[in-house]
Amino acid sequence: MGAWGSRARTSPAEARVPAARARAPRCRLATRDNSEAGGARRQRRVQFARSEEPLLGGSPGRMGKKIKKEAEPPPKDVFDPLTIESKKAATVVLMLNSPEEDILAKACEAIYRFALKGEENKATLLELGAVEPLTKLLTHEDKIVRRNATMIFGILASNNDVKKLLRELDVMNSVIAQLAPEEEVVIHEFASLCLANMSAEYTSKVQIFEHGGLEPLIRLLSSPDPDVKKNSIECIYNLVQDFQCRTTLQELDAIPSILDLLKSEYPVIQLLALKTLGVITLDKESRAMLRENQGVDHLIKILETKEFNDLHIEALSVIANCLEDMDTMVLIQQTGSLKKLLSFAENSTIPDIQKNAAKAITKAAYDPENRKLFHEQEVEKCLVALLGSENDGTKIAASQAISAMCENSGSKEFFNNQGIPQLIQLLKSDNEEVREAAALALANLTTCNPTNANAVAEADGIDPLINILSSKRDGAIANAATVLTNMAMQEPLRVNIQRQDVMQALIGPLHSANTVVQSKAALTVAATACDVEARTELKNSGGLEPLVELLCSKNDEVRKHSSWALMVCASDELMATELCRLGALDILQEINLSVSRKNKFSEAAYNKLLNNHLSLKYSQTGYLSSSNIISDGFYDYGRINPGTKLLPLKDLCLQEPSDLRTILLVNSKSSDVSPPVSVDDKPSDTGHGQRISSSSSLRRASKEKTNAGFGSPTEEKSEPTSGRNTALSKSATKEKASRKGRGKKEEEKVKEEEEFMAVPKLTGEGSSDKAWCPPSDPDFCVYVYEVTKSILPITNIKEQIEALAKYVAEKMGGKIPKEKLHDFSWELHISELKYQLKSNVVPIGQIKKGIFYHRALLFKALADKIGVGCSLVRGEYGRAWNEVKLRTESRRGVTGGLPPPEVYIVDLVFHPGGLMKLRSREADLYRFL
Repeated sequence: MGAWGSRARTSPAEARVPAARARAPRCRLATRDNSEAGGARRQRRVQFARSEEPLLGGSPGRMGKKIKKEAEPPPKDVFDPLTIESKKAATVVLMLNSPEEDILAKACEAIYRFALKGEENKATLLELGAVEPLTKLLTHEDKIVRRNATMIFGILASNNDVKKLLRELDVMNSVIAQLAPEEEVVIHEFASLCLANMSAEYTSKVQIFEHGGLEPLIRLLSSPDPDVKKNSIECIYNLVQDFQCRTTLQELDAIPSILDLLKSEYPVIQLLALKTLGVITLDKESRAMLRENQGVDHLIKILETKEFNDLHIEALSVIANCLEDMDTMVLIQQTGSLKKLLSFAENSTIPDIQKNAAKAITKAAYDPENRKLFHEQEVEKCLVALLGSENDGTKIAASQAISAMCENSGSKEFFNNQGIPQLIQLLKSDNEEVREAAALALANLTTCNPTNANAVAEADGIDPLINILSSKRDGAIANAATVLTNMAMQEPLRVNIQRQDVMQALIGPLHSANTVVQSKAALTVAATACDVEARTELKNSGGLEPLVELLCSKNDEVRKHSSWALMVCASDELMATELCRLGALDILQEINLSVSRKNKFSEAAYNKLLNNHLSLKYSQTGYLSSSNIISDGFYDYGRINPGTKLLPLKDLCLQEPSDLRTILLVNSKSSDVSPPVSVDDKPSDTGHGQRISSSSSLRRASKEKTNAGFGSPTEEKSEPTSGRNTALSKSATKEKASRKGRGKKEEEKVKEEEEFMAVPKLTGEGSSDKAWCPPSDPDFCVYVYEVTKSILPITNIKEQIEALAKYVAEKMGGKIPKEKLHDFSWELHISELKYQLKSNVVPIGQIKKGIFYHRALLFKALADKIGVGCSLVRGEYGRAWNEVKLRTESRRGVTGGLPPPEVYIVDLVFHPGGLMKLRSREADLYRFL
């Protein structure tokens, strides 16, 4: 038959191992036209014995020639010939130990026929101990005995127990020796059959390889006997599953012999050859050898031949490996075979062929040059067509191919118009694997591509994506979360996602045991929890607890993304307080102490939590920067050690007065005193419902914060050192305008906090929380009104600071000479206030006699109200001070850029309004005893 004949095709199952069916004495492989191989050559029979007398189940036979009556009697020392009929296998097994070659030959023939009858007979022979004496016959001097023993092992080796015993007896070398060129074809056939059966086990593979079995097997691929070829290629296929065998196969130049088998007229041989090529072409060197031997041409011809449709799937698997090689890819493209391949995949009606074609594209598309060639051949159209297949396997493979092609920008742009709507439909499939593959494709399509993200939203993809978050497959959940994260980078899409109850849907993934799902879910929280309403929904859904728990993960990505999510969630004081209550701050502090576990996000989250829980920050660090704006509800508990829990203000207010340090409270909200002051302190007449009229109003109120909510941790980590208004500008007009702008920003911050405080009350918090409110401070409300009216209009910042310092000192007992500091009886005054209020918490406005730390806190609180930048620093022994940054008048005219501002300490005690340069002698006397 020619290389690519057109005979009738038969099933590979029709041509089996010779041991699978009895023949007299050998099996015949089926050709494509169902004719037997070899014509008259195949009519020869193997002679099993030198005589025809059967041993098992046969009729009595005669040994030797007929003795004539006139013949002389045999010598007295010679045993008379004995003719017997044996009906028991055990008797024949005993004959295997006979020294007579005729007996051995007959016994082997009988055992061979017995073993052919079924697996039970093979087990019987094993139990009777036939294997061990038979192994000795493999090296027998008599050629017929050796041949018959080899045939028996070809049949017996299909039994697992026999395989195990043969490995223990270490007969592999004896079997491989039967593959020598001088041995008969029938010995080659059954020896290779034995090795093919044995090579299914890993230990046997090692033994065959170590005893040099690969080289004679490759030589037998050129045997004229098809059974020998079939057994040899099957054994080689089993061996090359091991990398070391594949390397040796390359050294032995076996690929040309394997390619020749593709021209065989026997389907089973062609199929095994393709499977073997599919394994060895996993290695780059083998792919190069296949290309050099025109192997790709053979494979393309198989695809073009309809009669070989049962080989197409395996041929595509080999081509898929070859396409990973750039040189092979270029060769296929130049010869026009690539276009043929894509057309073949698109037009085929066999689902498995389409699936394997898509898999071939996926493998090749991981190489950037291959992606470029695919794009030039418009592979995207083929993949979109495959998405419409009715076969789920084809849909999955096509989705995976699209995922790989997404690395090419041109392909990404193509799928924007075609592909994304089809993938959205696949998200609604009943098959979980299909949904996972489609979500993966969308994840890659939307990464760093706002246009595709919009296309997903326009195709109504948000709802099915959120539904997938409750999928049973971790991969599907992770992919869907990635798509939502990519989409949420755009504010309009983020709003749409929030409307679909995404926070509730993320609770399950946050509780997942899969680290990839945990990481992706936390990242989605970071992308979507960018406004007050979304964070409140997350809190009410129980999402903060699992986020905090994820900080303890051993996985770096999980810790990083959960830290990022917490950084976003801590964008307002109430949420930061709740996170601290759940232990987030302590965990982050512990993480940041570890060199191996900390990351930029954990550090940023820690700082963000502190910056939005200023009471805790000041108690732990003793420092508030100019960007840390004190708001209503701030309280100074005093210094606490890291890790110590800071009780909420409510709990502290409900405690009985004691000898403990007085807790100072800042609160400008009061229902008792309502002077006509600035908008900052105007009490709200409206109810909660009016303050929170819609979700959009909440988002508008918090827009300034949301814009930076998903930003880089490096931006969040560093605090402005100059504050909002710490340096003198070039003109007094600009200074005044900037102060007013900052005052408006402060107003928006207060408004946002009021709205956020109102949200939990609407969502069902306990009645005790509704009833309790911090102690009012009418005096402080008056202070805010007065400084806003009298000091805020001052255009020069230095004069503002001096005026505010004098104002604070006046309200706290006036100027105190250094020599009379110890006579300033502030302790008794504070004790009286605690007794009157029946609490350790004292509003700052009610203190009329205060020293360093009372005055410094009041100065910082009032400065923040009117937009004067200053920091608050806690010292030892009741000392505290405020630092401001100013540029001196003498350096204003210096050319070459503005010099950095200098830091000054504000004197509130000895010479109120005085400014002392930091680290000067007078500043040190003010800060330290």
